[in-house]
Amino acid sequence: MSKIEWTEETWNPTVGCTKISPGCKHCYAEKMAQRLQAMGTPGYENGFQLTMLRNRLDSPLKRKKPTIYFVNSMSDLFHEDIPFSFIDQVFATIEKADWHTFQILTKRADRLATYFEGKTAPTNAWLGVSVEDQKYGLPRINLLRQVDASVRFLSVEPLLEDLGELNLKDIHWVIVGGESGPKARPMQLDWVQSIQSQCEEQNAAFFFKQWGRWGVDGKPRAKKLNGRLINGRTYDEMPLALI
Repeated sequence: MSKIEWTEETWNPTVGCTKISPGCKHCYAEKMAQRLQAMGTPGYENGFQLTMLRNRLDSPLKRKKPTIYFVNSMSDLFHEDIPFSFIDQVFATIEKADWHTFQILTKRADRLATYFEGKTAPTNAWLGVSVEDQKYGLPRINLLRQVDASVRFLSVEPLLEDLGELNLKDIHWVIVGGESGPKARPMQLDWVQSIQSQCEEQNAAFFFKQWGRWGVDGKPRAKKLNGRLINGRTYDEMPLALI
């Protein structure tokens, strides 16, 4: 069972990545990969260096219980060094494992749009992009909108600034969260409230994952103590595809 609040299990046919925008600065996957390498965990012999693991390609087929999988929690499936031929194999498994739901998140929205040009994503594949700020994050939304998918979603984590006015046309789900770890950058309540209200106005499901290192009061503490409440309530909305 995954500790990520909005999924059930993770599937990592690749591990490792490289940083391309401010949201990558304190990458949790990089630290985790280094830890797993030190522990001698299979698949992490190269640490956080991008590695394709073909032996993991059919893993979801072995699980018969319908499950929500987050694909590549430790990597980015659309990394420029992963050939489309390998991505084809990942999607071949997704199509075969039609009793599961697969959530795929990328910061490389341009490559995502190129891959799906003229194609339709499998109905059990939810496609998403990371949106941490206006400069790097917002352009990814327009690229995601070009992709023919049953569910398109945004992971606004870590939220690093006010995103301003959002166009959520054809976006079905928005996840928001603050950054964790000792060097985490703070997130402000009004930034979160702005996104939540725009989701409500534009009929996008809203999921608030966590405050992270910095609480709603602007004080740093353990993320469990800061919790995930906004104005005294949780937001656990999911896309209509799962309701």
